[in-house]
Amino acid sequence: MKTHIKRIIWSAAAFLCCSSVPAFSQAGGSAVPFLLISADARACGMGETGTAIADNLNAIYWNSGGLGFQDSRQVALNFSRWLPQFNADLYYSSGSYGQFSQALDGMIAVNFILMNLGEFTRTNEAGNKLGTFRSQEFALSIGYGTMLADDIGAGVVLRYIQSNLAPITGASGGAGTGRSGSFDFGALWKPQKLNILGLDLSDKFSLGANLQNVGPKVTYLQEADPLPTSLRLGMAVNVARDEFNDLTFTVDAAKLLVRRDGTVSDPIPKSLITAWEKGGMETSLGAEYWYDRIIALRAGYFTEPASAGNRNFVTFGAGVRYDMFNLDFSFLNTIEDNHPLANTMRFSLIVDWANAGK
Repeated sequence: MKTHIKRIIWSAAAFLCCSSVPAFSQAGGSAVPFLLISADARACGMGETGTAIADNLNAIYWNSGGLGFQDSRQVALNFSRWLPQFNADLYYSSGSYGQFSQALDGMIAVNFILMNLGEFTRTNEAGNKLGTFRSQEFALSIGYGTMLADDIGAGVVLRYIQSNLAPITGASGGAGTGRSGSFDFGALWKPQKLNILGLDLSDKFSLGANLQNVGPKVTYLQEADPLPTSLRLGMAVNVARDEFNDLTFTVDAAKLLVRRDGTVSDPIPKSLITAWEKGGMETSLGAEYWYDRIIALRAGYFTEPASAGNRNFVTFGAGVRYDMFNLDFSFLNTIEDNHPLANTMRFSLIVDWANAGK
């Protein structure tokens, strides 16, 4: 029975490991790769860059240091049908709420992510059908960001993770369920005054770093797999800003800090060092143009070496802002034909009460 349940677990996980993140191709693999799926349509429209921008509630994913720069109340909703080429019942959704706290001198945010893996048929060893079940994974997070200085924000996120890939079976029970916890730490620098070689970058430049998903392994059937711990670095530069036009370029680089040799993976914190021995870094380039702070157009490019997953695609996006509502859309166009991620669309909504009436 355990062998059968194990087969169910990995058939469900296969939808993610072939497409969404490098976690199953770089250095052997990690659990719960849904944690690395880019959260919102705005950043995805810019090639999946957001570490150095992080100027709305979705900073709880991209860089919790960005929460420190915010002093409003917000709601964020994100949704995407996942792997549309498969025509499967797969979707990714998340919801967040954040509010500035004067008592804590920072912003508190909560986030819930749900990855629905669809419906599966349960059978016994003889192949007889025993019914159907649905598989899903979710994470519940709480984050806090504050200002360490006038131009430096820092934040931390604590997260509970649960992966329900198969129903409870057998005498031991819970064979297809894995649980863990993790934390993120992020920092964002937005210098108010900066001059480099005569170039005035005051209030136009930002650097960000985010260490994500640091925590104990997830165990299925006595087998433990590491979390998709990763390090993200980002830079953004605003190159044009006037009454009607606003143009920003941004770049992100990310490294999965998981090293696995056969069936054995290095534990935290050792893997934070040894993971650099294998695989490469994914790189993202993006641009965002706003007209009159009402309409936005975005484009980006994402690439990674073959040792890290070999994903390459271009992205496009658009957004519209009305009063306190921000609606964003993104489209992913893969370079290779018949890729599972081809034609992936994302939709996001931000409600920011600080912009009400503006």
